Amino acid sequence: MAKSRRHRRKEKRFVYYMQSKLMFVFVVIMLVAAVLIGRLTYINRKNGERYEKRVLSQQSYTSSVVPYRRGSIVDRNGTVLASSDLVYNLILDAKLILEKEETLKNEKYEDGTSKQYMIRDAVSEHFEIERSEIDKLLADKPESQYIVLRKHLDFDVVNTFEEEIMAKNKSIVGVWFEEEYIRNYPYGDLAAHVIGFTASGNVGTGGVEQYYNDTLNGTNGREYGYYDSELNLNRIVKEAVNGNTIRLTIDANIQHVVQKHLSVFLEEIGAKNVAVLVMDPNNGDVLAMAVNDSYDLNNPRDLTGIYTQEEIDAMDTDTLFTEWNKIWNNFCISQVYEPGSTWKPMTVAAALEEDLVTTTELFKCDGYEYIGGYRISCNNRSGHGMINLTQSLMKSCNDALMEIGKREGGDLLYAYQKLFGLGSKTGIDLPGEEKGLLKTNGMSVTDLATNSFGQNFNVTMVQMAAAFCSLVNGGYYYEPRVVCEILDENGATVEEKEPVLVRETVSKATSEFIKEAMYMTVAEGTAKAAGVEGYLVGGKTGTAQKQPREDKRYLVSFLGCVPTDDPQAVVYVVVDEAQNVVTQASSTIATSFASRIMEDILPFLGIYPDGDIEYNRGLLGDGTLPDTDEGEEGGEDAPEETTEPLVDEEGNPIVYDPSQDESFPDAIPDGMDSQQSTGTGDADGTQEGGE
Repeated sequence: MAKSRRHRRKEKRFVYYMQSKLMFVFVVIMLVAAVLIGRLTYINRKNGERYEKRVLSQQSYTSSVVPYRRGSIVDRNGTVLASSDLVYNLILDAKLILEKEETLKNEKYEDGTSKQYMIRDAVSEHFEIERSEIDKLLADKPESQYIVLRKHLDFDVVNTFEEEIMAKNKSIVGVWFEEEYIRNYPYGDLAAHVIGFTASGNVGTGGVEQYYNDTLNGTNGREYGYYDSELNLNRIVKEAVNGNTIRLTIDANIQHVVQKHLSVFLEEIGAKNVAVLVMDPNNGDVLAMAVNDSYDLNNPRDLTGIYTQEEIDAMDTDTLFTEWNKIWNNFCISQVYEPGSTWKPMTVAAALEEDLVTTTELFKCDGYEYIGGYRISCNNRSGHGMINLTQSLMKSCNDALMEIGKREGGDLLYAYQKLFGLGSKTGIDLPGEEKGLLKTNGMSVTDLATNSFGQNFNVTMVQMAAAFCSLVNGGYYYEPRVVCEILDENGATVEEKEPVLVRETVSKATSEFIKEAMYMTVAEGTAKAAGVEGYLVGGKTGTAQKQPREDKRYLVSFLGCVPTDDPQAVVYVVVDEAQNVVTQASSTIATSFASRIMEDILPFLGIYPDGDIEYNRGLLGDGTLPDTDEGEEGGEDAPEETTEPLVDEEGNPIVYDPSQDESFPDAIPDGMDSQQSTGTGDADGTQEGGE
C-alpha cells in the first residue's frame, strides 16, 4: 500500500502551463514555416527563372525560344486574310550527336554493321538529305549545339519522325525540332494596301500589319532543357503568349469585286493611277480600298509583273527600294491631288448653312468670269444661262460656283474646308496618311474663285470620301477606320472599336438637298454614266487639270452614294491620267467605271433594286453619246469613254473626241499658276484687262 502511494507521487501531470509552452512552441514553428513558405514563393515568382537558369548552368543544357503566334487578320465576316502557320525547323546538336556516336562505336546490328552513325542515317533517309551534307556540318561545327539543317517542315513529316523513329530508338539523340510561325496571306494581293505584310521578326510593313503591330504581336516563351547522365533531355517550358486577332471593316467579297473591275480597267484603258474607295457613310467603315499597283502579300518584293528579270537584276539597292515603295504606296491615303468638281457639293452646302443662297435662287452663267486679272471659264464656255442651285451641281457650273464662293468669302470657305476635314489627317488607322494642302495665308479673289470649284488645294481620297459621307448621312462626320474589333486567340472580344463621331458638318435639311441634287446629277446631269439600273444612285463628277497646266494632264473622278434616299455606301473612283483614250479630260471614264463596280457590289451590301429606273451607262443604241447637259453644248463631264463594251468589234477603244467641245477643263486657263494669282480684281469679277 505504501509502495503504491510512492509510485503515485512520482507521476507527472500534463498541466496547463506545460500545455501553454507546447502550444507556444507549435505556434512558433508554424509561423517560421509560414515565413519560409512565403519567402520561397516570393523568390520563385520574382527570381524563379533566374535560379532555374543557375541550376541548369551546372549541367549540360539547351535553351530555345518558344515563339508566339502573331494574331490573324480577318475581314468583317470572319474570312481569314492573314494568319501565322506553325512550321518546324530541324535542329542538330552536333556535340551531343558526336558524344552518342562515341558510345555506339562498338555496338552492332544483327547483320554485323556498326550502329555508330545511325543518327545521321535516320535523318538523311527520313528528310531526304544527303549524308555528305550532314557529315560536313558535324565536322565543321563539332561543338555546336544548334545547327539549323532544314526550315519550315510540315507537321506530318516531323510527327512521323518523332513517333516512328525517335520514340522506337532511344539512341536517336541530338535531333530536335524548333517551332516557328510563318505569315500566310491566303488571298495573295486581296486588300494588300490595307493589310500590309510582315518582314522578318514579326515586324509589320504598311497597312494594318504596321499600324497594329504591337496588338498583333505576342510574347515569346522559353524552353530550357538539360541532359541527364543517360543523355535524356528534360525540359522546362515557359509558355508563349500569342498575339490578338484584328477584325477589319473590309468586306472580302466587295474588295474582290472592286479589284477585279480595277484589273479589267487597267487592261482595257490603263492609267498612271487608279484607286477605288468604298465606305459606309453611317459609321466611317471602309468596306473596300484598292489601288492599281497591287502586289502579292506572300511575295511583296516581286517586281516581275512590272519589269523583266534582266531589268530587275540591273537595279541597285536604292532603285529597288524606290520601286518597292511605289507598289507599296497607298494612293487612297498617301497621295494628294486637286479634287476638281467633286468639291462643289461642299461649297454649296456651306452657302446653304450660312443662308447665303436659297434652293430656289437663280444664277446667270455666261460662260466665264474675269477675276484677279484672269478670265476663268465655266465648263460650258458658251454659258448655261439661268440655272437654279440644283442645276448648278447637275451641270457642274463653274460660273455659279464662283458666285457662291464670292458670297462666302475666303475665310468662310477655308473654315468649311477645315470643318470637312481638309488640311489635316482624318485619323484613319493606317500608316502613311497625308494631310493635304490648303491656302492658309489668306485667299486672293482668284484663289477664292478656283477653290470654290475644287482647284488650287490638295486633298486625299479618304478626306474627300469622309467629307462626302457627312454630306449624305445627315451631317455627321465619322472618323474613317479599317478595324472594328480586336479578339484574343480564342475569339473572345478584347476591344470593340466603336465608330468615332468627330463633329457635325451640316444640318439635316442641307444634307437632304445635297442628296436630291446628287440624284438629279446622275439621273439627268453630268454623271448619267454612273447610273445603275433599278438603283437610286447620286453623285458628283470631277475633272481636275493637273500642274503644270500646259501639259494637259487630267485627273477625273466620281464621288457618289447609293441609295440616295438612305445612303448605305459611298463609292469614290479616281482615274489619274487615263492612257488609252483620246483625251483624259472626261470624267465619264470614272463614272462608267464606278457604275460597273456598284452594279456588282450592291447585292453584297444588301442593297437591292428600288424599281425600274433606267440609266444610260455609255453609248446609246444608235452609237451616239448621251446628252449630259440637257441639249446645252459641252458640259464639264461630257462623255469620253464608253462603258459596255469598252472596245469596238475590232478591239479598238471606243472614245469620245471632244475636239469640237471647248468645255474642258473645269479649271483655270492655260498658263495660270495654281498657287499664285497676279493682278488685282474686284470682288464682282469685273477686272479690267484680261487673260
